[in-house]
This record gives sequence, structure tokens and C-alpha cells, in this order.
Amino acid sequence: MALAFCGDEGNSTAYNVDHGVLNNGCFVDALNVVPHVFLLFITFPILFIGWGSQSSKVHIHHSTWLHFPGHNLRWILTFILLFVLVCEIAEGIVSDGVSESRHLHLYMPAGMAFLAAITSVVYYHNIETSNFPKLLIALLFYWTLAFITKTIKFVKFCDNGVGFSQLRFCLTGLLVVLYGMLLAVEINVIRVRRYVFFKTPKEVKPPEDLQDLGVRFLQPFVNLLSKGTYWWMNTFIKTAHKKPIDLKTIGKLPIAMRALTNYIRLNEAFEAQKNKRPSSPQGSGSIWRALCCAFGRPLLLSSTFRILADLLGFAGPLCISGIVHNVGKGNNTIRPQTKILGVFFISSQEFLSNAYVLAVLLFFALLLQRTFLQASYYVAIETGINLRGAIQTKIYNKIMQLSTSNMSMGEMTAGQICNLVAIDTNQLMWFFFLCPNLWAMPVQIIVGVLLLYYLLGISALIGAAVIIVLAPVQYFVATKLSQAQRSTLEYSNERLKKTNEMLRGIKLLKLYAWEHIFHSSVEETRQKEMTSLKSFALYTSISIFMNAAIPIAAVLITFVVHAHLTKKADFSPSVAFASISLFHILVSPLFLLSSVVRSTVKALCYFCLSVFPQPLKVVNRKRPAREDWNNYTSHTRRPINITEPDDFCVKITNGFFTWTPEGPPALSNIDIRIPQGQLTMIVGQVGCGKSSLLLAILGEMQKISGNISWSSWKLLFCFSRKRGSVAYASQKPWLLNATVEENITFESSFNKQRYKAVIDACSLQPDIDILPHGDQTQIGERGINLSGGQRQRISVARALYQQTNVVFLDDPFSALDIHLSDHLMQEGILKMLREDKRTVVLVTHKLQYLPHADWIIAMKDGYIQREGTLKDIQKSETELFEHWKTLMNRQDQELEKETTIETKTVLERTNLRRTMYSREALLKDDEEDEEEATESDDEDNLSSVLHQRAKMPWRACGKYLSAAGILLLPLLVLSQLLKHTVMVAIDYCLARWTSDAISEKMEVELKNCSHCEVFNHSPYSKIFSILCCLGIVLCLVTSIAVEWTGLKVTKKLHASLLNKIILAPMRFFETTPLGSILNRFSADCNTIDQHIPATLECLSRSTLLCVSALAVISYVTPMFLIALVPLAIMCYFIQKYFRVASRDLQQLDDSTQLPLLSHFSETVEGLTTIRAFRYEAKFRQKLLEYTDSNNIASLFLTAANRWLEVRMEYIGACVVLIAAVTSITSCLYSKLSSGLVGLGLTYALMVSNYLNWMVRNLADMEIQLGAVKRIHGLLKTEGCWFIFSFPCNWPDRGEIQIQNLSVRYDSNLKPVLKHVNAHISPGQKIGICGRTGSGKSSFSLAFFRMVDTFEGRIIIDGIDIAKLPLQTLRSRLSIILQDPILFSGTIRFNLDPEKKCTDSMLWEALEIAQLKHVVKALPGGLDAIVTEGGENFSQGQRQLFCLARAFVRKTSIFIMDEATASIDMATENILQKVVMTAFADRTVVTIAHRVHTILNADLVIVMKRGLILEYDKPEVLLEQEDSVFASFVQADK
Repeated sequence: MALAFCGDEGNSTAYNVDHGVLNNGCFVDALNVVPHVFLLFITFPILFIGWGSQSSKVHIHHSTWLHFPGHNLRWILTFILLFVLVCEIAEGIVSDGVSESRHLHLYMPAGMAFLAAITSVVYYHNIETSNFPKLLIALLFYWTLAFITKTIKFVKFCDNGVGFSQLRFCLTGLLVVLYGMLLAVEINVIRVRRYVFFKTPKEVKPPEDLQDLGVRFLQPFVNLLSKGTYWWMNTFIKTAHKKPIDLKTIGKLPIAMRALTNYIRLNEAFEAQKNKRPSSPQGSGSIWRALCCAFGRPLLLSSTFRILADLLGFAGPLCISGIVHNVGKGNNTIRPQTKILGVFFISSQEFLSNAYVLAVLLFFALLLQRTFLQASYYVAIETGINLRGAIQTKIYNKIMQLSTSNMSMGEMTAGQICNLVAIDTNQLMWFFFLCPNLWAMPVQIIVGVLLLYYLLGISALIGAAVIIVLAPVQYFVATKLSQAQRSTLEYSNERLKKTNEMLRGIKLLKLYAWEHIFHSSVEETRQKEMTSLKSFALYTSISIFMNAAIPIAAVLITFVVHAHLTKKADFSPSVAFASISLFHILVSPLFLLSSVVRSTVKALCYFCLSVFPQPLKVVNRKRPAREDWNNYTSHTRRPINITEPDDFCVKITNGFFTWTPEGPPALSNIDIRIPQGQLTMIVGQVGCGKSSLLLAILGEMQKISGNISWSSWKLLFCFSRKRGSVAYASQKPWLLNATVEENITFESSFNKQRYKAVIDACSLQPDIDILPHGDQTQIGERGINLSGGQRQRISVARALYQQTNVVFLDDPFSALDIHLSDHLMQEGILKMLREDKRTVVLVTHKLQYLPHADWIIAMKDGYIQREGTLKDIQKSETELFEHWKTLMNRQDQELEKETTIETKTVLERTNLRRTMYSREALLKDDEEDEEEATESDDEDNLSSVLHQRAKMPWRACGKYLSAAGILLLPLLVLSQLLKHTVMVAIDYCLARWTSDAISEKMEVELKNCSHCEVFNHSPYSKIFSILCCLGIVLCLVTSIAVEWTGLKVTKKLHASLLNKIILAPMRFFETTPLGSILNRFSADCNTIDQHIPATLECLSRSTLLCVSALAVISYVTPMFLIALVPLAIMCYFIQKYFRVASRDLQQLDDSTQLPLLSHFSETVEGLTTIRAFRYEAKFRQKLLEYTDSNNIASLFLTAANRWLEVRMEYIGACVVLIAAVTSITSCLYSKLSSGLVGLGLTYALMVSNYLNWMVRNLADMEIQLGAVKRIHGLLKTEGCWFIFSFPCNWPDRGEIQIQNLSVRYDSNLKPVLKHVNAHISPGQKIGICGRTGSGKSSFSLAFFRMVDTFEGRIIIDGIDIAKLPLQTLRSRLSIILQDPILFSGTIRFNLDPEKKCTDSMLWEALEIAQLKHVVKALPGGLDAIVTEGGENFSQGQRQLFCLARAFVRKTSIFIMDEATASIDMATENILQKVVMTAFADRTVVTIAHRVHTILNADLVIVMKRGLILEYDKPEVLLEQEDSVFASFVQADK
């Protein structure tokens, strides 16, 4: 066939120029080529020589990305231009197909224009990124020329009577408009930027964000193509494959997306709403309006994208219908009759009746639809993330104003706040994500039903009715599912609470042999949770079943009705397969709409209830004088004279304070003054209100009446002092999840000299030396990896380090031994604070320090008993003074120290060293476990780590599936395979049925006989029905099999985990962070319970659907296999790169949420400290940083998901295009049946969805299997049991023989007790004392086999304890620990969890422990509630409860390990007497904190460095001159 620009028919009019050259169609087309050649000629040298030689300039840092005016409009117009040009090329080829020779001028100019359009946009992008607008002049000329030449062509068409019925006329008109608009955009750039025709060009700076090299999230700044395809993510995802992603890699958030920006935006919207309706209360309506005002615009954009995507989604079924219909007719385009200017013209109808044209249009529609859909998702999620950041900031600001009583009364717990932040704000984020569905889905449903009706008539409505009727059932199931999930969550929270308490008190449980009680308690809750999980699994399987089965049922009913009732109806493949595609489109919105509506309602409830209107008590802020601290300006301080009435720092007159507004006053009739620059001590019995007084002064209590005034005259002090804050160390030490140094400096600037002095004063240096990274060691989980004393001293060190004028210390000595207390008092309080003339208020039980006080406040039962100097009290309150004197056991004298003091317990340090040693080992294991990359110079190592990161954890998958058992696994695999085989068979059957029906119909038409037999549908419909019913049954089997597997695995894993953990040796708990164990029980168990089964089902379904779809297409057109290879390679690499990046980002998203949540809980726990220090602003700033870190990780994760989906969708579109072209060609030239063409295309259309789901689920599965792996890691923990026969009443006498005993904490650590020998007779009272770290506590733990006894033995009543079962041994002894541990529940449960004692026995124990009056006053008495950790009792009261608990267990051996540390001396003395009398017949071993408490003991053991130094009666030791015990007693006076 001849090929020429104008064609070469012999009598061609194409070369006829009789009526002027412009009236020759070919010439006009040739003229149209000129602008495109001009542009290509001008720009190619600039593009390839100019930028090619300096390629670095193209990749200048993104700070130079300046969008010229009309940037987005230019891109949109260019995309439209490219699409119109493709249509013009196609129109030229189709219309040329009817002539004998090829007319190049019909499509070659359009081809050149297409090239030029692409070049123009590449050229423009390069000019824009290098910010060199003068080069745009070339484009100005191009658009002008193109516009002129196209206009000439259009005018000539009009002159020759070509009209709208011809497609080429419409396309030319469109091109004129597009070129005109692009020319207008170019002129606008000149007008705004003034780069040409103006004297001074306009200087433009890039956006502020882009001037910051730290901003790496570029979605808002890149061009439209990169925005739509997430092209800018390519380099990021490639980098992620080379090295792990961390916060540094993802950089900062752009300003517009930062939490502060969004918070301000939200607040402004709220203020605007308030101003509009100042009188009306702030209801949910105004909140809603404010939200719409702040975040409504992007939501509207997302909804628009969504509706466009949904409408374009219908192009698939319609194009399939058209292609199959046209192919069935042999793709014969009607021969056009119109011939003008020597060429043929075709109409749009003729153009669309070409199957190849429809295939190309389908390809473009899919590309566009997928791009719009992903854009809609992205914009919605981004808006949700922005809203989440704003609301978290709002919640935080509200928390900062919480009253302390809100927390202590349990009205608002740290857990509730974490839920509010972690769950409720995410609910809102997902509401924004789902919001566009609310209006897009109804539109989709209506259009879908109308199209079905158009294709199938009345039978379509019957099929749609099936789906619509079953939609409420689906809604009902979804409602039940969410109810099951809610009850599962409640039981899960209850189980976690119990597990948490069990783990926190594990030492006590092991010592008291109560593991079985708590084990059965957790198991009982787990059983309830499992019942809930079963219903959750049942409804999940019904939901999965309905999603899969309803489309099959709808298709079955529709086609059977259509075939049998409407005899003359069109039952062709084109109708059948288009209908199947429409049903698939319809099912999703119909089922999801109910869920979306429910989620919306739920989110709105959360929104209105949780976040805004809830009134919380705000702290008492009526302290204007204190606010004025910021105005201090003077330089020197005037000397203080206590007699001056105004020389006070704080003064309270007639103060009545309460914790709850409606409750009784906790402090009554308070009249005190705290002198300026002096040391004030507050003393009194346990629970008399000492700590409350400090909090009242700080404004943390609700004031009923009275005044608190802070000194208002100008203080004169040096510039460096920080003003306006009180350095406060609370009774319960509060630490940040930060380094030791950060905890001490606490947001202040670092001063090395001062820091060193504080460390020395608090004796922290030896502890710091032990830590693996010194003072840079992270101490977290409420400072859990430190002992009580260490936490206390860091808390005090923080107060000492601050440069504030006022320091409040609440019982800083409670967890310290005598030497540490003295050192802290001398070096810290007296030397650093008092000598520096700072106002110090000290709450203490250590009455021996009273002589140091300048001012004393004595409290009793919530009122002030007396205040004044010690001499004042000696004169006026002789009785009180004498009482104190007996308690102090000494006169007012300075402490004399003999030798240098061993500053802190070597035991604590050994513990710490031991913990650190094992923790490092554990971290190493974790790293191997998590297969995380560590920076290493060794390239081989790095490459192997990277290889591991790219690998799927198949072993963990195997462990998970093997836990399902031998029966379930084959059922699971076989049912899935069978189901998908049947699915393919159903569609194949339909293809055969429709093909046979249409071919018979065509034969009848050809024969033209009126009485020919009508096609018999019955055999086909029967086979079709049987297959459909089988498919539905298999859907049910697979959905049940998956959920059943999940239930079996989850039950097995949790039971194994709990058994292993509870039997683990104490060593395991000392070396494993509590948070790590809790995470296994919470997050990991939740993943295995609820997420893995769903992901497994989804993954297997999407994989098998994908495989079956590709198999069907390959069966229909084997040619497709050739194209499949490159596509498969692309898919493989995309998923490989995505999985690595996705996992890192997912982990980063989770890990950045943890600091955010812990910052919230830290703030809640340390509210009083933060407010005392006046550090609210600093903590708010920290919150903004944490929120932004979490949000940037979430945004990158969203962008990565969109990156994957866009690419998979585009590959899917390519699959459709290739499948369509190959099947059309096969049908036309190899006589393939049109039914199989329909089948192939229907499957091709779904490939992209399946591909997406497959890769996403693979990535999810990889992350979720980490939970299985971590739990299996813990299951390797070894527990131990011993079996030995012994008397049932053992030990009845309480005789203890210790023979050559040596113990250590671990086989690789040094011994802490060495060759100890002792004999304790029945009923003896033994006191053990020694310097801190001498091995006293290890001695007590040896009785319970909590430490490794590697030599010697302990014999109690003739039995070697090493041979006894641990459970029995520990249940027959009693111990009271230094740290008081109470469990949530009743007082009765805390005293007697085994339920063995009568009420009278419990009251007796409470009376002994001096608690009877306290418990009697509580509502419920013995059944009064104890909150978590015993927070509703003071520290001293908690210790007394622990004593009572030990008294309840009437064992013959009783050990007290520094049990009276938090108790005032008076109570302690009473207790000591009671112990001596109430336990006259029992053996009592007391480890002494205060040496005077063991002066009445029968025997005293003095220890040093794990050896017994002295062992005799106390009176004998006191008489010896060189006795160490005597020196201890002397020092303790």
C-alpha cells in the first residue's frame, strides 16, 4: 500500500490548489506541522546541550522550585491537550483506513503536535526548576504559531461546511481553544513576573519551607504530574532500600502541615464561631461548623476527585460491552460517505464503533480514574492527619489545666488520656478519610443501577434488589462485629490491667507464692475475651462470606431470570460481562456505605464527647502575686530578718482546702508563713496532710476560703536566677523518658560546675558510673530501670540544679538510708540551698534534722498543730518537743562522720549493673530478632542486613500456621484453592453460555427463518446455578476456616506466653524491660487476635484472584504471556522496594507515636511538677515536636501507599490495554469467541485491584508476623519446678540454719554473699544491719530462692529449702518489701487474695498495722476500693497495708526488708513494739533501715560486702569499743 503525505490516489484532489492553497486540506495540515517543528528545533539544543552539559543544574536542591503563575492550569491544559491529540491521531488512522492509500497528513501533524506538547512541558519544568523565565519566550512564540495555524484550519473547515457531526471538526475546535488558553497562561507569566518587555523583572523568593533543607516531604511543592504519580517519592523509596529510614531521613514537616499551624487554624475557626453566636452555648453544631471552616476545603476537593473517579470507573464495563459487541460484528466500521477537501471524515459514533479505539480510551479512562482515586485518598488522609495534630494539641492544652483531683479521684486516668490521644483522634482522622464516601457512594450506586437497567432491563433490578435487600443484613453483621470488637476491647483492657499489675508486683507474687491466683485471674478474663473473640470471628467470617457470596448470588439470579423470562432479550457476551463488571462495582459501595455511616456517627460521637465540651476542673489559679514573679528586676538581695512581718515568701491566712469542690476540706484553718531565704520543715504523722499543704501552696488544691499570698515586694538577687518558678521534688519521684542528664537539668541550660556539685550532693556519681552510657543513659518507663532510692535522688537533684529562688522538697529521704540522707542534708540542702539564701520547704519524717530548721510547721490531721522555731516550740509545746526528742534519740548537734561514706547501696548498683548487662544482651537479641540494620563499616555485614530487610519472615509464618494444628491447615489451603477454581469455572461457563447464545442468534438471523428453534438456556443455566451454589458454599467454608485457624492460634499462643512468663525466674524480670513484656501481651496479642486472620484471608484471596485472573487472560490470548514477563518483573521490583520502605515507615509511625503517648502520660503524672516549675510552654513545645514527628511519619506512609497503588493501577491499566489489543486481534484473525474476549477483559479489569491488595497485604503480613516472632522469642524463657515430699505443717517452729551460704544474681556475676554461716533459734528476733550494699537484702532473698545459691544451703526446720517446690517454700514464709505494692481491688483482696481469713483476722492485722481507724472511716470498710498502685493512699499508709498483709499470713518465719522506710518515727516505734509482742512465738528477721529499731533484737548480724562481720546480742556488741554496730548506733542518734 502506497505511503505519501497527501496520499497518491491517481485522481487525488489532495494536490488540487485551484481554489487557493489554503483551501487545500493537505496544505493546511502541512502548515500545522510548522510550529511543532519550530519548537522541537529550538528546545532540543537547550534541553540536551544546555542542561545536559550541566546536569547538576536540573537537580538543584528543591529550594529553587518556584512555580510560575498559572502552574497548575498549564499542567491541566497540557494533559487535556495530549488526550485530544491522541484522539486526533486515532481519528486520522481510523478515517484513513477506508481509503486505498495512506494519507500521512491526517495523523502525522497530530503526532508532531503530541511530541511538541510533551517537549513543551518538559522544557517548562526545567525552566521552572532552574528559575530562568526568560527562556519561556520560545514557548510564547510556539503557542502563538500553534494557535494561528489551528485557527486557519478551523476557519477553512467552517468555510467548507464541515460541522459538528464530523469528529475532526470538534477536535480542531477544541485544539484552538486549548492553544488559546495556553497562550493566555504564557502572557500571564510575563505580566506577573515581568521577565520581558519590562524594565525591572519581579524578584521572587521560594517558599519558606523550601529554604529549609530539612523539609523532605515535597508533595505540596512539586509539579502536578509528580503530585499525581508521587514521582518525587522514587528517590526516597530507593534510599529506603539502601539504608533504614529514620526521623533524620524523613526530615521536617512543611509549615502548613505542622500541628501549631493547624491548631491556630482550628482555634481561629472556633473563635469565629463564638463571635458569630456569642450568646448560644458551644454545642456540637458550632464545633462541626468550625471544623468545616478550618478543614472543609480540602475535603471538598477530595470528594470531587472521588466522584470523578467513581464516574470514570463506569468506563470499564461500558468499554468492555462496546469492545465485545464490535468484535462480535467483526469490527466493521461503517464506510464514511463524507469526503471534503479530498479526504474522508468520520462521525464520533463511527469512531467509537472501532474496538481498538475503545481499548485505548479504556486505558486512558483507567489511568485517569486511578489517579483521581488515589488523589482523593491522599487529600482526605492528609486533611485527617492535619486535624489530628490540631486536636492533639488542643487536648494537651486542656490537660495542662487539669485539676490534680481529676487525676487522684480517678475521674481522668493516664490510660483514658492515652486512649483519647491514640484512639479517639485516630477515629476522627479516619472519619475524614471516609467522609468523601458519604456523598460519592450514593452517586455510584444510582449510576450503577441505571446502567444495569439500560443493559439488562427489568432482570437487572431483580439482581440489584438482591444486593440492596441483603445490605441491611450486612449492616446488622457489621454492627454486631463492632459490638463484639468493643466487648473484646473491654475484656482486653481488663486483662492488660491485671497483667500489668501482675508484672509490676511479680516480686511480691513470687515471694508470697501468689502466682497461681493472678494467673487464674488473668486466665479468667482471657476466657471472657476469647468468648468475645469467638463472636468477633463468627461475624467476621459471615461478613467475609457475604462480601464474596452476594455478587455470585446477584449474578446467578439476574442471568437466570434474564435468560428465561425475557426470551427475546439480548443475552450476548457484551451484555453479560459488562453486567458482571457493574455488579462488582456496585457491591463495594452498597456494603461499605453502612460501615461508613456507622464510622461517621461513631467519629462524631467521639468528637463531641471526648475532645471538646467535657468540662474538667481547672486548677485553682487565683494567685496574681505569684504570676508577678516575672517582673522581678532587682540585682541584690536584702538581708533577711525573720522578725519583720513582711519577710515571708508565702503566707496563708485562714485557708481551707479540698480535693473535690463537694468534698470535705482536706486542710482546715491553715494560718502559716514561710520565711524568705530560710529552711522551713514540715513534720507530722503519716497522712496528716504535709504533702497536701505543699500542693495547696502551689495552687494544686481547690481553695474553699482564705488567702495565699506570695511576697510581693521586689526581691533583690542576681541576674542569673530564674524567676517565677518553684523547684519541686514530689514524694513519688517523677522522671521523664529521657537521659539522666536531661532529667536533672530539666530543660535548663547546662552548667558543668553546678551539675557536678549536684551529682555529688545527691551521691549519684557511683550510680552513673555503672550505667552503660553514664549520664547519657535513657531512663524510661517511669524510670523503671532504677531503684526507688535512685529515682528519688534524681528527682531531688533536679530541684537542686534549678536556679529558682524557692525549693519544695516532699519527703526526699524516704527511700534513702541514713548515710545518703545525711550526705544529702549536709551537702545538698544546707550547703547548696540554705547557704545560698534560697527559700527551702522540706517535708520529712527524719526528726533528727529539726535542729537545722529555721522554721518548723507541725501538722496533725489536716490542721496546723504549731509553727515557729525549734526554741519557740521547746518553750510553748513542751510535750510535743519531748515527744520529738525521744523519737530523735539525740540532741541538737552537728553530724560527725568518721570515715568517708560509701555513698549508695552496692546492692542497688549490683542490681543496676546486672540489669544493664542483661539488658544489653537482650537488646542484641532484639536486634537480631527484628533484623534491624546497624551502621557498620563492614560492607558485607551491611549488605546481609539489607538482604534480611528485603526478605519475608517465612519462618514466623510457618510457626503461626503450624500452631493451627494438623487438621485445620490442609482444610484452609484446599478450601481456598477449590473456591477460586469454582469462581473461574462460573465465569467460563457464562462465557460459553453467552457465546453459544449469540452465535445461534446470528445463525437464525442469517437463515432468516421465523419458525427456527429458540436457543435452549436450560442446560447452561443448570450448570451455572450448580457452580454458583458450590461457589457460595466454598466461600462460607473458607471464611470460617480462616477465622477458626486464627482463634486456635491465638488461644494457644496466649496460654503458652502467660505460663512461660509467670514461671520465669526473677532474673528474667530484672533484665527485661517491663514495657517490652507488656507489649507482648498488649499490642502483639491484639495483632494475633484480630489482625493476622483478616490479613491472611485477604492476602490468600487477593493472591489467588490475581493468579486466576492472569491465568484466564493467558488462556484466552496466549500472546499476552509475552507482555506479562516485563510487567511481572516491574511488579516484583515495585513490591520489593515498597515492602522495605513500608515496613520502616510503619515502624517509624508506631515508634513516633510512643514518645507522643508517653509525653501525654508523663505530663499527666508530672502535672504538679511541671506547673510548679512553670514549664508549661516548654512542654507544649515538646508536644508540638512529637506530634509533628508522628505526623510526618504518617504522611510519608500515606504517600508510600499511594506511590505503590498508583504504580500497580498503571500496571493494571497496561494489562487491560494489552489484554484488549491481543484479544481483539485474536478474535479478528484467529476466530476467538467473543464470550472469551469478554471473560478475559473482565478479569483484566480487576487485576490492578488484586495486585494492590496483594502487595499491601504482603507488607502488612510482614509487619504483623513480627508479633509472632517476638512472642516465640519470649516462649524460650525457662521456668523451673521441684518435687519433694515434706510435712504439711512445715515450718512449725521457725528454726533456721545457714551453712556456708554463697549466692549471686547470675552465673556470670560476682557473689553478693560469701560463705555465710548462722543459726537462728525458733522465735528469735534477729536484726541485720550494714552499710548500703553490704548484702542485707540478698540475705533475705536467699530464703525465697530468688537468687542463685551456688554453694552452701539454708535449712529451715530440718529441711533443705533447695529441695522444696518454689510455690510451697514461698507460701510458708512472709516478707515485707521496701517498695509498697498494692493491687487494684478491695482492701480485703489486698490483705488476703487467697480468701483464707475471716473478717476478725483481717481487722486484727489492720489494728496491729495502725490502720484500723483509717479503714473504718472508708465507705465499705474492708471492701473499700483500692485504685491502681494504691494511689488513693499515702506512701506511708501503703507501707502499713503491706505490713498488715504480712501479719495476716500467720507463718512462723517473718522477714522485714527495710519495711518502715516511708513511715514516721512515732508509728515505727509503735510497730516495733507490736512486732515484738504480737510475734513473740515467731522468728522475725528485720533488715534495719534505722539502726535504733533493732536495739531490742535477740541477735544482731552486721554485714559488710557479703560477709558477716559481727554476730551477737546487741548489748554485747554495744559494749565492745571497736564494734561496727556501736558506731552505727552512734551515727543514727
